[in-house]
Amino acid sequence: MAAPTCVVAGVGPGNGAAFARAFAREGYRVGLIARSRITLDPLAAELPGSNAVTCDVREPREVEGAFAQLRASLGPINVLIYNAGAGAFEDLDRATPESLESAWRTNALGLFAATRAVLPDMRAQHQGSIIVIGATASVRGGANFLPFAAAKAAQRSLAQSMARKLWPEGIHVAYVVLDGVVDLPRTRRAMPDKPETFFLKPDAIAESVLALVRQSPQAWTFELDLRPFGEKW
Repeated sequence: MAAPTCVVAGVGPGNGAAFARAFAREGYRVGLIARSRITLDPLAAELPGSNAVTCDVREPREVEGAFAQLRASLGPINVLIYNAGAGAFEDLDRATPESLESAWRTNALGLFAATRAVLPDMRAQHQGSIIVIGATASVRGGANFLPFAAAKAAQRSLAQSMARKLWPEGIHVAYVVLDGVVDLPRTRRAMPDKPETFFLKPDAIAESVLALVRQSPQAWTFELDLRPFGEKW
């Protein structure tokens, strides 16, 4: 039996790389998607049998082409992890139509296009997992997070609508709300006074995503909040 395939859309040095490594350890062939090859090439070299393609998820035609390439090299796609989540952190006075649209295209339109790309494989197998990596902004819009919060709220609503449609078809759609600061070199530099326990660890996030994929259809999770134990909420 061929190994299953997981595609991570939105691969960076933190969560995206952690997802790829975690699923590779579980025996998955891994497809990697990002806008540049800076993270893609070293990660693809690290993970035997993986394949990496560049794609701007804001452009549906690029998304369609990227998934076609990955399918041709890796086979039918069993798991999609949608980790693309960029957006401007601006308030009402500083936000622009362009920043609002760009955030929406990254978070919502990209998810829509990626899901449409993997659905034929999952429907043919009558099973699959689509895990969307969200943020607290999806449920609470901060004053200085207008483009990002609006886009994440749209993404969460889209994922919920997808889940209600696809769960009866055997396809598990889940939304992961990350409530906290992810442990990255840039966040450490920006917050040098914060203790180790303050940060969300990418490897721990990846383990929780693996657990979602392993769930029985008789007890599926739609929304999962992840935060460090010391986070105030």
